[in-house]
Amino acid sequence: MSRFEITAQPLTQDAFAPFGDVLECAGNPDKIINAGMCGRYHDRAQLDFGDARGGISLFQAQPRALPYTLDLLERHPEGSQAFIPMSEHGFLVTVAPDEDGRPGVPLAFLTAPGQGINLHRGVWHGVLTPLHLPGLFAVVDRIGETPNLEEFFLDRPYVVVP
Repeated sequence: MSRFEITAQPLTQDAFAPFGDVLECAGNPDKIINAGMCGRYHDRAQLDFGDARGGISLFQAQPRALPYTLDLLERHPEGSQAFIPMSEHGFLVTVAPDEDGRPGVPLAFLTAPGQGINLHRGVWHGVLTPLHLPGLFAVVDRIGETPNLEEFFLDRPYVVVP
C-alpha cells in the first residue's frame, strides 16, 4: 500500500477559510469590557446546528506524534463543530475538500497555542489530534436525534510531517 506525504503548515484564517473559522484573539478586540480589564473578540465563528440545538461537550483525547498516519476522515453533514483546547498546547488539524461526496487531497495545519477551530457543516476532517497531554478540549457542536457522522477510510493513507 502506497503512502502519500503532506506537510503540516501553520494555521491561518486565509488558508483555513474554505473549511471553517480560526478561533483566536488576533488583532484588536472588538470591545473593551469588564471595567477596561478584558478585550472581547466578538462573534468569531459561524456556528450552524441545523434543526437541532448547540451543546458544549468535553473531549479528552490521547496525544499523537508527528509523523502522523492519516487514514480516516469524517464529516458532520448536519452541523458545525468547534474545537477549543483547554490547555496552551497546539494541535494537528487535518481537513479535505469534498469531491463528489468523497474527501479530496487533505491539508494539514498546526495550531499555535491559544488557537481553536470551527469546522463548517459537511467539512471532511481528521479525528481530534492533540500532540501533547492533557488532550482536553471543549467542543461546541450539534446535539440532535438524527445521525450526524459520516466516516471515510482512505484507501491509501497519508503521512503528515512537520
